[in-house]
Amino acid sequence: MMLNSFLAILVGYLLGSIPFGLLLTKFAGLGDIRSIGSGNIGATNVLRTGNKGLAAATLLLDGGKAFAAVFVARYFIPDPSFSYALAGFAAFLGHIFPVWLKFSGGKGVATYIGAMLAISWPVGLVFCALWLFIAYTMRISSLSALGAALATPVFGYIYSGTHLAATAGLMSLLLFFTHRENFKRLLAGTEPKIGEKKDDA
Repeated sequence: MMLNSFLAILVGYLLGSIPFGLLLTKFAGLGDIRSIGSGNIGATNVLRTGNKGLAAATLLLDGGKAFAAVFVARYFIPDPSFSYALAGFAAFLGHIFPVWLKFSGGKGVATYIGAMLAISWPVGLVFCALWLFIAYTMRISSLSALGAALATPVFGYIYSGTHLAATAGLMSLLLFFTHRENFKRLLAGTEPKIGEKKDDA
């Protein structure tokens, strides 16, 4: 049990720590994404380069690496869902604190979604639906993420009980931590909208 849990965490972390936003923008000749906009390596900041295709690819790959981490755990580890949740959570941690970038990574929204979809797809779909609804009505990415993260642990508890709710709750707390500066700008009314350059907000 201990070995399986360790393997789930290790594989999840290593997959999660792949900085797709940074790699894609460099390969596309756009330089270091960390020198653009918010300096974040996630899809929202990649969108600030003006390349919607790269932003979409970053979103899918950042979510896909967490999904893959859970899938690998499900396939190779004959354990209860505890190991799957560990793999998804470790991928989320890897994205936020990647060892390759001196533990300074992304904010974790896409990776949260990918992990939840793999662990419990109905809960993952709730996060997506809430994110899309808030994003469509308010046009603010950070507000969408925070709103969805606030509600997802509650739905996880209703749908699957304390185990899933605890996993989602820990991820939501970390998501609020990574968005602490966004939260300050939301309160000040200076948070940029989706597609808007941060410097122009």
